[in-house]
Amino acid sequence: MTKKNWVDTSKLPDIEPLPEDSRSLSEGFHRYLRNHLGHFFGCVPFYIYEAMALTVRDRIMARWSSTWQRHKQPGVRKAYYMSLEFLIGRALGNHLLNLDIEQETREALEVFAVELEDLLEEEPDAGLGNGGLGRLAACFMDSCATLELPVIGYGIRYEYGMFRQRIQDGYQVEEPDHWLRDGNPWEVSRSEYGQLIHFGGRTEHFKDQDGIHRVRWVETNDVVAIPYDMPVSGYGNETINTLRLWKATATEVFNLDEFNAGDYSDAVEAKNDAEHISMVLYPNDASENGKELRLRQQYFLASASLKDVFRLWEETDGGDYTRFAEFNVFQMNDTHPTIAVAELMRLLLDEKHMQWHEAWQITTQTMAYTNHTLLPEALERWPVSLMERLLPRLMEIIYQINKLFLHDVALKWPGDKDRQARMSIIEENEHKQVRMAYLAIVGSFSVNGVAQLHSDLLCDGLFKDFHDMWPEKFNNKTNGVTPRRWIASANPKMTRLITEHIGYEWISDLSHIHYLKECAEPTNQEFHAQWFAIKQANKARLATLVLEKTGVEFNPEAMFDVQVKRIHEYKRQLLNILHVIHLYIRIKNGDTENWTPRNVLIGGKAAPGYHMAKLTIKLVNNVADIINDDPDVNDKLKLAFIPNYNVSAMEVICPGTDLSEQISTAGKEASGTGNMKFMMNGALTIGTYDGANIEILEHVGEENFFLFGLDAREVAEMQQHYNPQYFIDNDTDLQAVLSLLESGHFNLFEADIFHDIIASIRSPHDPWLTLADFRSYVDAQEQAAACYRNRETWVQKSILNTASSGYFSTDRTMQEYDQDIWKL
Repeated sequence: MTKKNWVDTSKLPDIEPLPEDSRSLSEGFHRYLRNHLGHFFGCVPFYIYEAMALTVRDRIMARWSSTWQRHKQPGVRKAYYMSLEFLIGRALGNHLLNLDIEQETREALEVFAVELEDLLEEEPDAGLGNGGLGRLAACFMDSCATLELPVIGYGIRYEYGMFRQRIQDGYQVEEPDHWLRDGNPWEVSRSEYGQLIHFGGRTEHFKDQDGIHRVRWVETNDVVAIPYDMPVSGYGNETINTLRLWKATATEVFNLDEFNAGDYSDAVEAKNDAEHISMVLYPNDASENGKELRLRQQYFLASASLKDVFRLWEETDGGDYTRFAEFNVFQMNDTHPTIAVAELMRLLLDEKHMQWHEAWQITTQTMAYTNHTLLPEALERWPVSLMERLLPRLMEIIYQINKLFLHDVALKWPGDKDRQARMSIIEENEHKQVRMAYLAIVGSFSVNGVAQLHSDLLCDGLFKDFHDMWPEKFNNKTNGVTPRRWIASANPKMTRLITEHIGYEWISDLSHIHYLKECAEPTNQEFHAQWFAIKQANKARLATLVLEKTGVEFNPEAMFDVQVKRIHEYKRQLLNILHVIHLYIRIKNGDTENWTPRNVLIGGKAAPGYHMAKLTIKLVNNVADIINDDPDVNDKLKLAFIPNYNVSAMEVICPGTDLSEQISTAGKEASGTGNMKFMMNGALTIGTYDGANIEILEHVGEENFFLFGLDAREVAEMQQHYNPQYFIDNDTDLQAVLSLLESGHFNLFEADIFHDIIASIRSPHDPWLTLADFRSYVDAQEQAAACYRNRETWVQKSILNTASSGYFSTDRTMQEYDQDIWKL
């Protein structure tokens, strides 16, 4: 829509805040249910939720409007957080907490004989992310709003989120997660801010009227990006920040001539092709079509977001791009949005008609890059042939960036051709590829890791050449999680207990949680008894969820030993299963003196094309079937795999966990955030010296953490001469575990299905060194079991874990981003 078609609403009075008492909420709820949704005599529970969500959204609007007004003032420096994932989960409970109207909402619903907890269950999880990366982005947005930082999040409005996981015969089965099927009452469509996104075509080089070389990108296939805004409420303040999600649509709905001629499928082909971009989170990229769609998604996000920021800049600050870097900064969340470096250059060169050096100066003063992985295979590379076909103008710009960059490398290290080849943005081999992480580093003024060890390993290993060239660019920002979602909302009973003893300031400033350490003293027996009772209630709630989802009955008196995260070999769910088999063998051998009953819960999704991860899920379920049906085992040991692990499930799992499994191969986990959520809720960690485990260990103390295994340096050394047979020969427990696994005991009627798993852990080329850490892991588990049998000691350590978690709030993380990078 052009400006001349707009109706000027600026002269309307400001939005008046609506009353938030229970009667007003009840009236609003009733009005939406009857007048807006049209339900007069009864309806399914989802519409009850929708009516209340719209009622609460009305209370957000005045704050949202005033926040936009403040941020749109000239001279306000803003940050833009670009992420292909935002795993935001459910929104209603979070808004009720942040707006402090939960009790009023309960009272409003009493009139209709509706329980708030039942209402909250009706909201679908917004599955806009895969795991830790997307959940981290959501926590970041929460903290930015709570800290009142002017930050806009940019992502994609996927029609289908991360697949819904079902278990059939022990195997993962993927089903579409149509989370938007019934609409999303929290979103506001902003079609007037739609942006045109180009693909394909070719470039034309020409001289402008001043004789300056210019480029046009022509004959493109275009799609339209339509923004949908979701409110992000700050805790206890008047700030409502914005998460802007882009939906892809065709420039024309369909070809009417072809439709009238009876060619119905061709008539809507362009519409379908365009909408595929925002249809599914992470299409399987095992095929060429999948790779192309992934690249389309990434460019779609980057281009739409940058164009939107340009629009905002021109509306508020008049479009003087010589000052753009002074007031704008972009944070690229991992390598997915890093095509933004080249796109920002294209916009400045081709649409704002700048010279190269001016555009490059702006780009390198506004772009910042966060790396989230130490796995080289996870750093995206795009075939040059695909880039030239899909984004020809971007590829030309990347070539030029690389040419000028390699010139600087040659000046710094004359004649060092090997270094030039290693650092080149273009990987020169038979099939040339663009190294997207390298593009991000070259085009950014800041590069950060997400835990101290991770950042150190980036500088000393993966990005050493770049650190040698620009040490000032590199910094660390240890991740965190929001205490509002992960304690105050997920664990209300514990929240009340903590607040009674140390006040409520900790909810908005988690550093105050350290005052809880006084309550951990053994003399505070009443507090310990209350803490234990709350933990048992949370465990009973988790046991109910496990029974409902898996049919396995957990005894709340047993230790709840939990590993929930993405299924991946480096996260070593296999090591966990080897230990479970070891416990099973002990029970069968009658070795149960001083036994600690244990419930082991594993959950997580495997990428659809990841064979070993999916086979691991099958192994977990097969082992569970044998153990849970064996009368000799009884309540001594239970194992369950919880399907379709998501944010809402984690909100029940976290408070009910005793022992948190963080057992990745050292040097492979960038940070982890599940470890922080468990710690905040009083779980003790069993973990390797890896990622943020290290900082958790430092804050809580080694005596309150079960450390095991090789460290990153030892892992690197052992990988040079790893001999798994040595560990097998010298450990009778390991021999027994492998013997039982290889005998087919857990796959009696499915011959050899676990051959690949057995071969991988026996291989001297196993990069995860699973068997090398087995003995140390088993010993640490025995220490944990012995500690759990001493209730007083365990409760004290549980309280100390929560009391030591203050550093791991995203409020602290975002304050560091702001102070060191964004400078808002």
